[in-house]
Amino acid sequence: MSLLKDDFRHQGLRRKLVDHLRTKGVRDEAVLQAIGRVPRHQFIDDSAFLELAYEDKAFPIGCGQTISQPYTVAFQTELLQLAKGMKVLEIGTGSGYQTAVLLELGAKVHSIERQRPLYLRTKERLAAMGYRPNLIYGDGYKGLPREGPFDRVLVTCGAPFVPEDLLTQLKPGGRLVIPVGEGDVQRMLCIDRKPDGTFEQRDLGAFRFVPMLGNTAK
Repeated sequence: MSLLKDDFRHQGLRRKLVDHLRTKGVRDEAVLQAIGRVPRHQFIDDSAFLELAYEDKAFPIGCGQTISQPYTVAFQTELLQLAKGMKVLEIGTGSGYQTAVLLELGAKVHSIERQRPLYLRTKERLAAMGYRPNLIYGDGYKGLPREGPFDRVLVTCGAPFVPEDLLTQLKPGGRLVIPVGEGDVQRMLCIDRKPDGTFEQRDLGAFRFVPMLGNTAK
């Protein structure tokens, strides 16, 4: 896969985007720096959107999916409170943009995508960019038990409920960030697994995501 150049203009637009995210309340400097390093324009296939790549908007990426708006990526990533070397399960690889941000933060990323054309395209793209996550074509509702347990689980699509398998694959002290709700709007939930195995949940507001797909997807 040939990648678009990442020139001074793109880098300048990323700096503006990072400044914008600060004004919206993102405070984690490591997260902001990671977003400042990832060339978002290289994750957008449709040339009609390239000029808008560093606006705080979501864009279609095919297969009925979107690349999330940068604020949503920053918000979810900040909630994870990542430390370098943490094992992260991402549900919904999509374009790979969020995956790249997690990798820039030093996470060991295992990412599941349900749409095979998207999985194949994103696997090629991330490899061309020098990123090396463990990408899996599979059912996100089931998680990835053979690689668990995980320090963090991040769901980047709207789930109708919290999948039990994702909770059981969390380490004690681990955290799941997941948008939950049917319809156009979900609630962003942050669920911590306590050392005694119990769970504590916080609701952090309304967001919009494409639906999480189960094993009937192609």
